[in-house]
Amino acid sequence: MLRALLARKAVAAGLVVLLLILLLAVFGPLLSPWSPSKLSLVSRLKPPSAAHLLGTDDFGRDILTRLAVAGRLSLTVGFAVVVVSALLGVTLGLLAGFFRRLDAPLARLIDAMMAFPDILLAISLVAALGPSVVNVVAALGIVYAPRLARIVRASTLVIRELPYVEAARALGVSTPRIILRHVLRNLLSPIMVQSTFIFASAMLAEAGLSFLGVGVSPSVPTWGTMIAQGRQYLDQAPWIMFFPGLSIVLAVLALQLVGDGLRDLLDPRLARDL
Repeated sequence: MLRALLARKAVAAGLVVLLLILLLAVFGPLLSPWSPSKLSLVSRLKPPSAAHLLGTDDFGRDILTRLAVAGRLSLTVGFAVVVVSALLGVTLGLLAGFFRRLDAPLARLIDAMMAFPDILLAISLVAALGPSVVNVVAALGIVYAPRLARIVRASTLVIRELPYVEAARALGVSTPRIILRHVLRNLLSPIMVQSTFIFASAMLAEAGLSFLGVGVSPSVPTWGTMIAQGRQYLDQAPWIMFFPGLSIVLAVLALQLVGDGLRDLLDPRLARDL
């Protein structure tokens, strides 16, 4: 699969960008001589130079170091949101699609959750739970779970009527075993594809929440808070906003490219185009 993905230049470029962001997030803070939180009024608003490759912010903090720390948080939040939304969405989708009595109420619940704009629902949940990384993950996991639930439900409605599922029922195979072995295994491809898009959406939403001041604590470096703090210095020090904004764009674009490549590879109707 990896070789087929790398055969597409756009997907390969996306994977390279993701790898660079991951390496920066993991090793950047360890290799940097600067602290992401130490203030230095003497060095405030310094442009990119040999000492500070991406410049400094209004408190003299190194932008590159803070960018790496923020990237680690964004990647962690994105991955955690994928896990939470997958657990909730796949469970709801399987229950709604496999059990006819649960289909109507769970389908209405999924539709009701998707009726709210994602960012408004996320803001409401975080405001109710309080600003923290755990609460942001929980809120975004709930927000994006219906996306997976609808896909899983629609596919389960088709798979449960297929002959091999009927044969398993006739042989007396237990319902949990049928769901896990015969239904869920055939849903892994669409779940993987949708998870990449949720990863990108979660990173973008986390940055948006932090920008609005309702995400994690303002003292924690995030790409969203870095952009928010640099707004008032846009004319004087545009690098404060530019580099975290560029990081968000590159990360989201790379995940979208990888998601498109996975979709084309795992969809039999599109696989021949690879």
